[in-house]
Amino acid sequence: MAIAILGIDLGKNSCSLVGQDATGRVVLRRRMRAETVMTFGATLPACIIAMEACCGAHHMGRALAAQGHTIRLMSPEYVRPYVKAQKNDDRDAEAIAEAATRPTMRFVALKSEAQLDMQTLHRVRDQLVGERTALMNQIRAVLLERGHIVPQGRAKLAASLECLLDTEVRSDLTPRMRSLVADVRERWQSLDGRIAALDAEFTEQARTDESA
Repeated sequence: MAIAILGIDLGKNSCSLVGQDATGRVVLRRRMRAETVMTFGATLPACIIAMEACCGAHHMGRALAAQGHTIRLMSPEYVRPYVKAQKNDDRDAEAIAEAATRPTMRFVALKSEAQLDMQTLHRVRDQLVGERTALMNQIRAVLLERGHIVPQGRAKLAASLECLLDTEVRSDLTPRMRSLVADVRERWQSLDGRIAALDAEFTEQARTDESA
């Protein structure tokens, strides 16, 4: 059994493997847990191992590359046209192996641990920014229902709240509404701090990379 290319469909608990020889004939169909894939890879002669660039692919790819294999990662939408008949894990693995042999296929570069860390930080920041925007929109809606139209912009909203929530300034907001809006603003400010911390980390990383 000479495997030239091994297609792996990654799952949460198990993976489907399909091996093809140099002619494209399927010579292996197997299902195993992710940790077993690593052990199995160590028993194979160096070959091409293909996976979709999804969660866990970069970690497994680095481990298999260290065993001497050539790793090819592909975007899932580029693999989809090669799925035969009804979709299942076994057919997905075969489609992955098939797609990886195409000369026009565009592959995804294998990311290092540091690159994955930075990617995750960006995703976390995007999520925090989304949460902050939702809180700001919530405050604007509450104020609009009470006749307060605030100009667009985070700074203008913050300035308006300083005035509206100032207990020394007369406001038509009820004490209950003041308390609720103040609570939402506090959550917004907490997000500001977390986003600023991530921005500082990005700046430091960029400075370090330039120095290197």
